[in-house]
Amino acid sequence: MIELTPIERRALRATAHHLQPVVAISQHGLTAAVLKEIDVSLKAHELIKVKLHGIERDERDTLLASICAELECAPVQHIGNIFVLWRNNPEKEPAAAPKPRRKPAPRTKKQAAAALEKKRK
Repeated sequence: MIELTPIERRALRATAHHLQPVVAISQHGLTAAVLKEIDVSLKAHELIKVKLHGIERDERDTLLASICAELECAPVQHIGNIFVLWRNNPEKEPAAAPKPRRKPAPRTKKQAAAALEKKRK
């Protein structure tokens, strides 16, 4: 199981806030097919939500621990019937950092007149 620092965990929770669950665990529990689907989703997205249906409150913590142990992923958050899981995918290219958007500096009247004169020539 991967350990995250509180700062990393907070950033991942914020990123996962708008995500929808991609895997559901219900009456049959944690089967090999469900584990495989979680693994495939982690490879594709790195950060996923898992929804639980009909799982008792006492069993949720052990279920989360077994998923993280078997798939070597990090538990980001467990809130109610939702697990948030993260695992780094070294094959996936890191996303390019967005360029900061800056407004141009306001021009003075002299600068605006000079630019207009330059355009006319």
